[in-house]
Amino acid sequence: MNSWFFWTILAMVTFGAWGFFPKLATNYISPQSALIYQVMGGLLVGLVGLVMLNFKPEIHPMGILYALLTGITGVLGTLFYYFAASRGQISIVVSLTCLYPLITIMLAIVFLHETLILKQVIGLCFAVAAIVLLAG
Repeated sequence: MNSWFFWTILAMVTFGAWGFFPKLATNYISPQSALIYQVMGGLLVGLVGLVMLNFKPEIHPMGILYALLTGITGVLGTLFYYFAASRGQISIVVSLTCLYPLITIMLAIVFLHETLILKQVIGLCFAVAAIVLLAG
């Protein structure tokens, strides 16, 4: 088994649970409150990571900047997701939200000059069709 595959499966399972739990949370508390508790949970995971690094994380200005931007956009996206989860069917909300790689792919093409083959472009067209079908 490829070393990346194990971690990919773990990411899939945890993101799947991540997509489900907000619906339960917002049945009891507001999206803003749920976000606060989620961030607290993230801090716990971050503390474990800090311990694993012997309290000596690597320091590079650009790495720190991009990691902070990742945190900001991730938490903002999560807040928006909580609002959507509290108002809509979680099966539709999570399906549409999980098409976020379309944005990542566009950014990678524009800024990293990555290229796609025809088969991949067709796959992206199917993803756009999924948005149209799910949103309707």
